[in-house]
Amino acid sequence: MTVTALARYEATLAGLERKSRLRTLAPRQGIDFSSNDYLSLANCSRIAKALTAAIERGIPAGSGGSRLLRGNHWVHEALEAEAAMMFGAERVLYFGSGFSANVALFSTLPQRDDLIVHDELIHASVREGILASKAESVAVAHNDIASFEAAIDHWRADGGIGSPWIAVESIYSMDGDRAPLAALAEVAASRGGYLIVDEAHATGVFGPGGRGLASELRSQSNVLTLHTCGKALGLSGALMGLPDVLARYMVNRARNFIYSTAPSPLMAAGVREALQIIGDEPERRERLDALRDFLGDQLRSKLSITPSGSPIQPVIVGDNARAVRIAARLQNDGFDIRAIRPPTVPDGTARLRISLTLNVNKAQIAAMASRLAVALEKDGA
Repeated sequence: MTVTALARYEATLAGLERKSRLRTLAPRQGIDFSSNDYLSLANCSRIAKALTAAIERGIPAGSGGSRLLRGNHWVHEALEAEAAMMFGAERVLYFGSGFSANVALFSTLPQRDDLIVHDELIHASVREGILASKAESVAVAHNDIASFEAAIDHWRADGGIGSPWIAVESIYSMDGDRAPLAALAEVAASRGGYLIVDEAHATGVFGPGGRGLASELRSQSNVLTLHTCGKALGLSGALMGLPDVLARYMVNRARNFIYSTAPSPLMAAGVREALQIIGDEPERRERLDALRDFLGDQLRSKLSITPSGSPIQPVIVGDNARAVRIAARLQNDGFDIRAIRPPTVPDGTARLRISLTLNVNKAQIAAMASRLAVALEKDGA
């Protein structure tokens, strides 16, 4: 490829840099206020021992093929059965990542005459799946029940004959607030539709036994859930909970499932242990709750910020360049906090995303809040 042919890519990157939107890879350093390792399981010795034991039992690191070929291992099926029991699903399918699972779900289950109604703040993997779907789709105002109802009713009035699919996150990844799941489930049920709840940031953290916020809806057959394994569970992959008939349909029609190499059986063994841990060690959630409350007190007293009520706390600064500058100051002070900019968040809402995990303590939280207050004051532009 010639230098001239590469110029358009350089031009795009230069444009991103001018807008303070250029992304680069940076090593992990400083005190962790940016990861999603909420329960500090990523380096958990109990999981490490379970993985060592699995290797000694002959569990392979690689699957060797897709699930429909030789890649289907008994440990995949054991994980899926245990997850189905835990999350109250008729069936669970294990995917290699939450992104892949969402793309598979939205590109496969909603049909040509259906409607996907998604919250305007839904994350990128759902949007990617919707782009590949044959169904019509519409974004509605964040957490606005009336907007969900109106979108479905308008579609029906215009001749919509299929099923509506409502797509939300139980805890929103960039704002940390909750979706009104019970009300949304009523909207879906009353209009002959489905509710899809992405529990990525709730699994392990919220709900009885860490089963997520959709656990209150577990008896409803029109509710589908996605529990990612790379956040509070500390590993990787995703567990999709759905009715058996839809699971069988996915196995036959979801290209991401059919044509992808199966997830590592060794990783599946680790996720089994992580699910055991969140059931056996509720004190992890209790400690995280205490740290969340402490952070909330610090934010109110030092920055006059209303806490989100979850381990995800946005500090919205608006301007892209300012968000980058403040994040850099905090990183120089030893706190790993990253700037989040469009298109990940809406234009004009660039922010710092503070993520609270058991990898920090109260003294570190207090020090971070103090330095954040100073950084915001110094960069008041």
